[in-house]
Amino acid sequence: MREATSHQNSPRSLLLKSAVPLAALVALCLMLLNSGCSSTSASDGSSTDTQSQTSAIPTVETVKVVSQQLKLVVSLPGELQPYEAVAIYPKVSGFVKWIGVDRGSRVRQGQLLAQLEAPEIVAQKAAAQAKLQEVENQRVEAEAKLAADDGTYSRLKLASATPGVVSDNELEVAQKVAEADRARAIGLRNSVEAAKATLHSAEVMEGYLRITAPFDGIVTERNVHPGALVGPSSGSQPPMLRVEQISRLRLVVAVPETYVAGVNVGAKVNFSVPAFPDRTFTATVARIPDSLDPKTRTMPVELDVTNPDWELHPGMFPAVSWPVHRPQPSLFVPQSAVVRTMQGTFVIRVRNGNTEWVAVKQGASTSGAVEVFGDLYPNDEVVLHASEDLQPNIRVNPKAVKE
Repeated sequence: MREATSHQNSPRSLLLKSAVPLAALVALCLMLLNSGCSSTSASDGSSTDTQSQTSAIPTVETVKVVSQQLKLVVSLPGELQPYEAVAIYPKVSGFVKWIGVDRGSRVRQGQLLAQLEAPEIVAQKAAAQAKLQEVENQRVEAEAKLAADDGTYSRLKLASATPGVVSDNELEVAQKVAEADRARAIGLRNSVEAAKATLHSAEVMEGYLRITAPFDGIVTERNVHPGALVGPSSGSQPPMLRVEQISRLRLVVAVPETYVAGVNVGAKVNFSVPAFPDRTFTATVARIPDSLDPKTRTMPVELDVTNPDWELHPGMFPAVSWPVHRPQPSLFVPQSAVVRTMQGTFVIRVRNGNTEWVAVKQGASTSGAVEVFGDLYPNDEVVLHASEDLQPNIRVNPKAVKE
């Protein structure tokens, strides 16, 4: 019994008894550690799935469609033309007898510029004057004879009231003579009027030998000298003179189709010319043809320019600051939001997180923005940096950007 008790209380026995709870404790720790690792792995896997789903939806920068009045000034080329210009040809053929102006001469309306001579026209006038004098003398003679014969008939008619004094035949003859004189007098009166018309025509033809200025202006071209034979325009013959009015000019601007809306008569437009680079001139819109040139798709608008000091000259090509207006506010988007492909031009609208392609037409361009026309509305969200790679009906995460 003592040996058995002694064996149970030995150190080895005590070590074996204490090892059993220690093993159980280690096993329990291992179980808890495995459970924690499994939980962490599950948590990490769930987080990774969520991130994958989030990263699958692309984020795009968007801006809002802006509605505003178009305020744009574009530079367009123009051309200054004389307000009035005429190539002077003689109405009749003749020799230049005298010419009193040259290139650069300032002239007044009605001023004599040149004198022609044509002997045949002078002869025609002299003949017309002689013919008028002749028929006038015949008319006076016929009027005198009519007065005499008409008086004779009146006296015979008065005497015929007494029976047997004047025969009926005598009275009838006197009456017929008076009527014939009256007809001849009327005919000669008409001949006188015809002779006067012929003389007036000859005088007008003679007046064509005097070349006068049709308006105030300047002589810009002279092609004849005294002694030259000139005549009416034949197509290839140059004019005697060319006169232009430059105290008032026409500024012709070819306005492209995109900018013709909102052009109003009376609007003021600024322009500059290379001859005076530090100065700005003003013109007034005066004439709008309301028709486009089918070849250039532009509308030639004319503006009036006052030029009292004759500083500006026809033929100059000014740079015109053309204001562009619209009758109604327009929609604008950034230029990067417009996609141009072979299929057309469009913007990408984001609605309820989905993309939509909206076909548009482009208008005027301003600094960084472009005018668009299409199925868009103010405050619509469109992709800022659009491209055809972003297809319709794609789920996106819009990120608003302030432009």
